[in-house]
Amino acid sequence: MNTFDIYVDSGANIPDEIVEKYGINVVSFMCNIDGVETACYKKGTPSRDVAIQFYNAMRAGCETSTSLINSQRFLEEITPSLEAGRDVIITTISSGISGTNKQAREAADEAMKLFPERKVHVFDAFNASMGEGLFGLYAARMREEGKSFEEVTKWLEDNKLNMHSVFTVSDLKYLRKGGRISSTKAIAGTLLNIKPILIAGGVGTIEMKETVRGRKKALARLAELFAEEVVNPSGQTVSICHADCEEDANALADMIREKGANDIIIEVYDICTGSHVGPGTVALFFLGDDRSKEKAKKKSSVIKTIASKFKKDN
Repeated sequence: MNTFDIYVDSGANIPDEIVEKYGINVVSFMCNIDGVETACYKKGTPSRDVAIQFYNAMRAGCETSTSLINSQRFLEEITPSLEAGRDVIITTISSGISGTNKQAREAADEAMKLFPERKVHVFDAFNASMGEGLFGLYAARMREEGKSFEEVTKWLEDNKLNMHSVFTVSDLKYLRKGGRISSTKAIAGTLLNIKPILIAGGVGTIEMKETVRGRKKALARLAELFAEEVVNPSGQTVSICHADCEEDANALADMIREKGANDIIIEVYDICTGSHVGPGTVALFFLGDDRSKEKAKKKSSVIKTIASKFKKDN
């Protein structure tokens, strides 16, 4: 019997079948598309189909914007769990790129006043897309194994800086438009055939790591970074997300299989984070060395122990 429920925002990008299998609750972002408010996630509506239509609209020049999930909506979403006597874990997109985590924390504070016997833990993934979603998946698997609320939240917090995301985009204008990177950095992506390699930084912000010439080299570099930073590739779930460029995602999957990965989830980018990175984006998410700049790089035995026990879900 579950003693706690797991909530993620829709930016977690968890495939529909995994959400259903593990009973994960999704709180949807809203995306404004040419003036029309659209839910980024609707239970029962195939997320992949919605995303493909969205990226086609972006290519056609539609105007898009997103808004954070406010505290009141978080509170409304988690209240049924609290009323049923279950504690709650909320995993959110990085506070380094969105104010959503702050809103979730405000909702948690209010919830614990209304339900003082219950616990609500808000986890800042310091990541986006499946860099957040894999944490939700690991938490759900640990819950199935009988791990307690405290054990799961401790593992999440202990490993938040071990989740890596490395990605490349076709056009940096979307990141620049959303304020995720500066105009100066955006210029680099438009010069000749130079492609940017971007990462989630130590505090969950988007950082330009380097540039390479050409799309194929960019994909190959993502695979190289995986090999350099990954811990126990055959014992963990890795995810690749793409903004309607499945062929490139499959090519990257082949590259990382050669480097030890064997459990790979390939998914279309959710439209919330996808609206900020644009069509043609390919991203790779995996557990590896502690990525913070303040700590010395070291292998995590905790990751090895936990990840090696998890089953495949691709």
